[in-house]
Amino acid sequence: MRARLLILASAVAMLGWGAVLPYQYAYAATTRGWGSLVAAGAASLFSVGALVAAPVAGRLADRLSPVVVAVAAKVLAAAGAASLIWAGSPAAFLAGMFVFGVGITAAAPAQSVLVLRWVGGTDRRRVFAWQFTGQAIGMALGAFAAGYVVDLARPTGMWPAFTAAAAGFVLSALLLVAAGLRRWGVSGGSLESGASTDVRDPSEDARARSGLPEATPREAIRAIWAIPALRWTALITVTLALGFYAQFESGLPAYALEVLKVKETTIGLAAAVNCAVIIVLQMLVVRLTARRGGPALLMVVGAVWTVAWLVLAVASFQPGLASVLFVSSFGVFAVGETMYAPILNPLTASLAPSGLVGTTLGLFTALQTGFSAVGPLVAGVILGAGFGSVFVALHVAISLVAVLGAWRLRAAIRAARRSAARPVEAALAA
Repeated sequence: MRARLLILASAVAMLGWGAVLPYQYAYAATTRGWGSLVAAGAASLFSVGALVAAPVAGRLADRLSPVVVAVAAKVLAAAGAASLIWAGSPAAFLAGMFVFGVGITAAAPAQSVLVLRWVGGTDRRRVFAWQFTGQAIGMALGAFAAGYVVDLARPTGMWPAFTAAAAGFVLSALLLVAAGLRRWGVSGGSLESGASTDVRDPSEDARARSGLPEATPREAIRAIWAIPALRWTALITVTLALGFYAQFESGLPAYALEVLKVKETTIGLAAAVNCAVIIVLQMLVVRLTARRGGPALLMVVGAVWTVAWLVLAVASFQPGLASVLFVSSFGVFAVGETMYAPILNPLTASLAPSGLVGTTLGLFTALQTGFSAVGPLVAGVILGAGFGSVFVALHVAISLVAVLGAWRLRAAIRAARRSAARPVEAALAA
């Protein structure tokens, strides 16, 4: 029951975010007349807030109750969304978007820790997959519903979306409070790679739970980067973020409009197909890949996204099929997403040092967010200069680097297992 409430909380939170995301740029730039600089600055500050929040929240999730951290983050996100209703100046709007970004992202590592503590090892992939699917459904429904209530011709036209976002995060926080009640009990298990992590009840003493009570943030980061497998996981996190998620909201739509010359409605259709493929295939893919190792599946993700970029390259040479190929590429990207979402977080957690699971997840979330924020800038420079082929070739190369990183990660994990097995074998021989 706890896992179901956690999945529902994730989906409800994304209802509100989905209502705001597609319209906030046009609202700031055109409706309020603040210009593109303020609108772009709001998106950048949202990302900066996310970048700051993730490692701090991850560290807190190791030392405090993850339920408290996640609930506090969602309340903060609700406050940030509500403040946008009364934001009558560019400065107030920028501040509200920063707080919104802090709240949304701070909840992510804490929720991942909760999955690891509340769900047994054999079910973790499935729960992470359902959580991702719920978020995708929430985003899609929020954006769809907002299309009927948002009026960008009036300064108050975004108030319903901001209100829905605030209400969604408050309801999400209440669901997490309900999930955290002791009556549900606690379940746990070993992680995918066989490494252990703390799955004890969050109410236990924080110092005993942390594992490294005296470690400073710098020492914690050093402990994380001392593990070769985590360094390769960091490379995979960065390249897969750059390989798709960094371009989903701006780069790919810009490529479609400026290079492929498709209609605006085609972009909306592609996003809908992406969401539909995830919803239809997610559980089937989890079932089919249940016995496959995480690194091997991440290699597949990189390969699938390489194929998607090659489809986009073909579309530039086939104007008559450009719309169909663009929409199809989003479906191909979605196939990779169905493996990416359930794999990366539990794999990262399984490699984390004891007592630093939340810190590790927070740090890797910050990496993903930070490099994703660079994506629109890269797209703007390359596509603005008219180099559509360079844009596609760059992302093919990035996706191939992700495949290489996953291959090296698999080798690093196997080497670590062999090293761990040698003392046991020596002891048995003695």
